[in-house]
Amino acid sequence: MLLCVYVVVSCILLFGSNPYQHSVYLTSANSVTSGIYDMSDNVTSYFNLRDINEDLQRRNTELELEALRMRQRIQQLEEFELAASAVPDSSLMRYDFIIAHVINNSISRPHNYITINKGSLDGVKPEMGVVDQNGVIGKVNVVGPHASRVISLLNDYLRISCKVKNSAQIGSLVWDGQDSRYALLLELPKHATFSKGDTIVTSGYSTAFPEGVPVGVVESEMRDYDENFFTLKVKLLSDFSKLSTVRLVVDNMAEEIRQVEMDPDEQNAKK
Repeated sequence: MLLCVYVVVSCILLFGSNPYQHSVYLTSANSVTSGIYDMSDNVTSYFNLRDINEDLQRRNTELELEALRMRQRIQQLEEFELAASAVPDSSLMRYDFIIAHVINNSISRPHNYITINKGSLDGVKPEMGVVDQNGVIGKVNVVGPHASRVISLLNDYLRISCKVKNSAQIGSLVWDGQDSRYALLLELPKHATFSKGDTIVTSGYSTAFPEGVPVGVVESEMRDYDENFFTLKVKLLSDFSKLSTVRLVVDNMAEEIRQVEMDPDEQNAKK
């Protein structure tokens, strides 16, 4: 103990009486103090990381929620734009459109179907035509309260009345079960005129689709199908592997047309 006292007194006398030793002491003391402060700062920063991380997580959550709200807003604007663009002129004023989203879809089976997220509570009915921004997709065949099944154009059960654009000759568009990019336009009369690249559109001979909805373009003539009629290979405009937002065609005159086209015996039976 006495030795420690002697050492402390000696150090005081040494560093207090000699300027050089005093400056050395101050330099060393500053270095040690600086090291202690650095260590203290590092320890404090380490324990503050939890608060920093929590703040970052909170900010990330806010950004993700904001991004989600923006995506929902963009989707609403896209739906509004699709609905607005669905009525290009006054001749289509008899039609309304229901916007829906594809929630299931197949393209590789012999008989393909599409499921959408709208049902009877949204006004969907069987036999409604379904289109996307490019062209015809199919026709509704099963309706539930909140969802519906669409028989895809890629299904040989479905036949759609079509024609070459600006032509009066009508044929039936059907899928041959092979390539999802192509369909066949059957039973075009032999006197029909067409060229490769001509647009195929709906004929308007049903309440499912207005006249003139694009379907595809002529790829080539299929000479080995029927000698009495033309059969055209049609490249479809819609990419069925990337279906997302679709429109259901609501024909406000559909019920009236069905009534006037009904067989007289059927009309009497309903009375």
